[in-house]
Amino acid sequence: MTTLPAAVRRAAATYADHPAVVDGDVTLSFTELHARIRDTARGYAALGVRPGDRVALWAPNRWEWVVAGLAVSYAGAVLVPLNTRYKGHEVVDVIARTGATLAVVADGFLGRSQVTDLHTAAGELIAASELGAEGDVIEGLPAVRAIVRIGEGDLDGTVAFGDLPEVGATIDLSEIEATADAVSPDDIADILFTSGTTGRSKGVLTAHRQTIAAADTWATTAQVTERDRYLVISPFFHSYGYKVGIVTSILKGCTLYPVAAFDADDALRIVEEHRITMLPGAPAIFYSMLESPRFASTDTSSLRFANTGAASVPAALIERLQSELSFELVITAFGMTECVTATMCRPGDSDETIAATCGRVVDGLEMRIADPESGQVMGSGEEGEVQFRGAMVMLGYLDDEDSTAAAIDADGWLHTGDVGTVDEDGYLRITDRLKDMYISGGFNVYPAEVEQALARLDGVVESAVIGIPDDRMGEVGKAFVVRRATATLTAEDVIAFARERIANFKVPREVEFVDALPRNLGGKVLKTELRQLHDTRENEG
Repeated sequence: MTTLPAAVRRAAATYADHPAVVDGDVTLSFTELHARIRDTARGYAALGVRPGDRVALWAPNRWEWVVAGLAVSYAGAVLVPLNTRYKGHEVVDVIARTGATLAVVADGFLGRSQVTDLHTAAGELIAASELGAEGDVIEGLPAVRAIVRIGEGDLDGTVAFGDLPEVGATIDLSEIEATADAVSPDDIADILFTSGTTGRSKGVLTAHRQTIAAADTWATTAQVTERDRYLVISPFFHSYGYKVGIVTSILKGCTLYPVAAFDADDALRIVEEHRITMLPGAPAIFYSMLESPRFASTDTSSLRFANTGAASVPAALIERLQSELSFELVITAFGMTECVTATMCRPGDSDETIAATCGRVVDGLEMRIADPESGQVMGSGEEGEVQFRGAMVMLGYLDDEDSTAAAIDADGWLHTGDVGTVDEDGYLRITDRLKDMYISGGFNVYPAEVEQALARLDGVVESAVIGIPDDRMGEVGKAFVVRRATATLTAEDVIAFARERIANFKVPREVEFVDALPRNLGGKVLKTELRQLHDTRENEG
């Protein structure tokens, strides 16, 4: 079972009437999910989608995403998920770069008309380049043959998602099944775009066998079964929501509860009402739930498993997940779009190991720590760039040989850009991003170490540290701190606390309190925005 169509069929046969997705008033069993996927794939084919075509999907977490996304694979095509926070220009850019022949769009999400945004942005592209032809479904994007609209109402020039079974009735059932049969494990399953925090986003090419392996490795380690009820807060357009979420469900039979827009109080309500057992997510999600006024009165005893996949997770948060949210099993892990499941802690690991490390490399991958300049392999406990090699490493970046060569060297090692160490037992500790490191008075400072220390200060919800220019030291640290609502912390308190726990050259020289840290939807703190905020403050001063 190394293709997504095969996994969908197996799930329908194995889990049958067991709930696959519960979204508000809609509940789909695995049998019903398979039928909807197949009918939707027939609709795609009737609209002109052919094996190997790219299909763009721009929608929030809802049951239609699960059907629409898996139907792309069933039709032999390649899924291109789009960030729901993208503006029209960003979506048009990705559609143009991938040559997508179909756009599936949830219109009206976040109070916007996404279909209108598409036409407007494409129209501006035409005006700038004098490209396009009248009569195109989206003028300026000639490859797009149709727009499928998820949502209420009616829009000219679109096909309603609910009408796809009727549209697809012209396609014989045996034809779409033969198309699904023909999908190969080595065919490209999806093109997920990186967050673009360090520049223009890049499309990551992943084969069916890789998407299946990433989900299966994660789910097996997490001991997922059909008895689990899985609250999926991570967005489906992200590998954490799609592969660790949707694909895990069809492999292991757990029930998905999609969350379109995260609200801590609503998430706590769902946990209690539906007896949720699994809740993976970025640290910010757990912080929000723990700090919610509703938390104290919510029964969270059903929670079994938490996984947080950020590169740097404060030990204090891991302890709170176990002691306050009542998770039986908390596992830290590390991965990226280019290699979704790379390291994981294992059931039975000590609390100290789970809090302090990202676990060991998963089966099928090799890991090493190397000097990013010389390539020299470092020994146990020595710091360097984290690198991986193996079958789950991406095929490469879309139409970008230079970036692919820079990321995967001639020996097949993926250069992650993350700094870390591996102990003698093989457990990875991520210390920071190479790009986030700064040099203060000749000493390397990794902000994650400072952030770990500040997480122990009572009243600090979370923090992010950047390097800022300093005439004497070259650079010094500045901490952006989110305070607990009832806290009376001052900048002097934060600095004094840090001085007691870390070397003087690592202690932040400035502290700014903020209501929230800027993040992308994958949960990564956008330190570029914090640097811009600092520059703005300097200019104002």
